[in-house]
Amino acid sequence: MSRGYKFHDQERPYFVTFSVVRWIDVFTRRVYKDILVDSLKYCIQNKGLELYAWVIMSNHVHLIIGTKGQPMQDILRDIKRHTSKMLLKAISENVQESRRDWLLWFFEREGKQNSNNETYQFWQQGNHPIELWSNTVIDQKLDYIHNNPVTAGWVDEPEHYLYSSARDYADGKGMIEILLMV
Repeated sequence: MSRGYKFHDQERPYFVTFSVVRWIDVFTRRVYKDILVDSLKYCIQNKGLELYAWVIMSNHVHLIIGTKGQPMQDILRDIKRHTSKMLLKAISENVQESRRDWLLWFFEREGKQNSNNETYQFWQQGNHPIELWSNTVIDQKLDYIHNNPVTAGWVDEPEHYLYSSARDYADGKGMIEILLMV
């Protein structure tokens, strides 16, 4: 990984992205997105995660984060490890999941191709952290995160998408207690 894509200064906020392996559309059901929401809430309460903005798309997640506790890379590692286990369990137990067998087969196949895995691989490796060094860059990343569901054609206004912090920035109340970047 190049020097540009690592956490260098734990005092600054970072824009991070993590994606489902091979960009598989997994987050099409609320139950799967709720697992991510619960994990973010847990890390805020117990690991010192500072969450400034977020969005869950069908196959990836964007966050703007900081920390007042553990290093950001450790928090993200824990989020990805925990959610991958919980998501695989939820998929395997979901009798309404029409793609259940295929998804589990696919994640197992990907896991076997990577010696870092025990069995499955759910998330792509890496987080692509980008340090937010100016207000202009922060504004660009906030707009990018919040307009993702609009660009995807899911909603007309960013604050109409439930699984995002756009509601918080539009003077509403979102699903996760965040810190506003004002």
